[in-house]
Amino acid sequence: MKDFLKMLLAVVIGFFLTSILLFFFMIGMISSLVPTEEILTVEPNTIIKISFDRPIVERSTHNPFEEIDWTSMSRKNIYGLNEILDNLAKAKDDDNIAGIYLELSEIDAGISTIKEIRQALEDFKKSGKFIIAYSDYLTQKAYYLASVADRIFLNPQGSIEWQGLRSEIMFFRGTLEKLGVEPIVIRHGKYKSAVEPFTNDQMSPENRQQLQQLVQGIWQNILNDIAATRKISKDTLQLIANQLLAYNPDSCYRLGLIDSLAYQDDMKKILSTQVACKENELKIVDYNKYTKVPKNYGGKGLAKNKIAIIYAHGDVIMGKGDEGTVSAERISKAIREAREDSSIKAIVLRVNSPGGSALASEIIWREVKLTTPVKPVVASLGDVAASGGYYIVCAANAIVAQPTTITGSIGVFGILFNAKDLLNKKLGITTDVVKTNDYSDFPSYSRPMSTIEKKRLEMEIDRIYNTFVQHVAEGRKMTTDQADSYGQGRVWNGIDALAIGLVDTLGNINDAIKLAAKLAKIDNYRIVGMPKTEESLEKLLKELTETKEMKVFQKLSDKMPFIQTFLSLSRMQGIQTRLPFEITVY
Repeated sequence: MKDFLKMLLAVVIGFFLTSILLFFFMIGMISSLVPTEEILTVEPNTIIKISFDRPIVERSTHNPFEEIDWTSMSRKNIYGLNEILDNLAKAKDDDNIAGIYLELSEIDAGISTIKEIRQALEDFKKSGKFIIAYSDYLTQKAYYLASVADRIFLNPQGSIEWQGLRSEIMFFRGTLEKLGVEPIVIRHGKYKSAVEPFTNDQMSPENRQQLQQLVQGIWQNILNDIAATRKISKDTLQLIANQLLAYNPDSCYRLGLIDSLAYQDDMKKILSTQVACKENELKIVDYNKYTKVPKNYGGKGLAKNKIAIIYAHGDVIMGKGDEGTVSAERISKAIREAREDSSIKAIVLRVNSPGGSALASEIIWREVKLTTPVKPVVASLGDVAASGGYYIVCAANAIVAQPTTITGSIGVFGILFNAKDLLNKKLGITTDVVKTNDYSDFPSYSRPMSTIEKKRLEMEIDRIYNTFVQHVAEGRKMTTDQADSYGQGRVWNGIDALAIGLVDTLGNINDAIKLAAKLAKIDNYRIVGMPKTEESLEKLLKELTETKEMKVFQKLSDKMPFIQTFLSLSRMQGIQTRLPFEITVY
């Protein structure tokens, strides 16, 4: 017995010591991944080099654990739009910064996000400082951003992807028929085409009409911006796209898309000439390092008054959610806290969402509705603020959108699947049920929906749609008939949304902030971001306990967008106020 106790004690002590060693080992690994918060200073006549070679999200959190990919134990590489805009404004007023060197190829961001950055670069140029761009090749979105530069250089063997926009939809009707799965979709709105990927094998005439108008509007805005900065007519830009002339580097130069052909190693000489120094004296600071340069407040302390920017990006869902979702609990809590904080004088609700749960949208809408009599709420719409993403902002005092924003989609749908044939005929699986009431098994994936059940669901869809339309009519100061005519699930770009009164003005997030300050009648203020990000330890535990299966799917979804669609479907609860499909403008 004595020997057994000794052995047990030794095992316990060994386990304890091993756990301690593993703990410190993990801390060491994580510490090596977390960037140090060093303060950097820049010398006079310095150039900032910016590549935008990472995905751009709405905001960076400054939480070190947010930047770690726990599956590969490596750092995630993302940019926050909020930080990009702050850094460009800081560089504009920094006397030590002579200009910006853009080295671009591809940009992982939506059109409206790129337009926000482009506008910030245009504002930077107002200081009299230069912007020079170089690329080995340029995708269409990258060229849209590069076109703001004073001069563009392209590799002598490079090319520009300039061919116009498209929006492509994948249809699953044939797949479902082969599997023996019947989609049961109920919608309100002739344009609410969420059903189409499951019931059609091509676009309906209504869907084709709205998408054609949508991409044409976005394309025209891009053409206008490039024509203005490159001094090229829109007709010439259209010709280049229609004849695929930009794939030839000499044609790019001859047609004025670029200013010169050069190799990357030539850029050092070009930049040193620009700032009138020798090549060995050229001072270039990487954008990531410049982020650590403190902002100069000009001797002023922090303002007492605040404007809160509440970031709502991702699918609208019930529950607590996280930074990448517009969750009812998290976002409504942030709005409520901002309303009750007397130092916060106005709110900017920054939305980048295709919508989602109708109930979650209603919960967030209610908090906005309660806040507008207390303090101004200005909505700033990003790449997309449609369906549930529009639902949550329609009660705001004012709505600001980019011309390229995808918005509207005022409609409702519900989707169920009858997999009886798949189970019975394909897999040989049968089901049986015992129930206390007639509809205890409603809804069921193993049997068709009855007429009464379908009628009940249709009534609920209609009720939610009518509520949505009433909210829009009340918030936008229009009749319910007008709101209904602009609804029906139709998607609008920002320019068309302005024309019909769904938004108040076109502009970026800084325009929304200025409008919020004007409505609050304040001049001196500071910005605070909300909701508060997760604590580091909480984030660590959440990441470590997330299932490996979900992490694998998430990795695949980055490369295969249709997997992301299925992941979104798996999170859906109840009836949806959601963009009818995944719209990606290429």
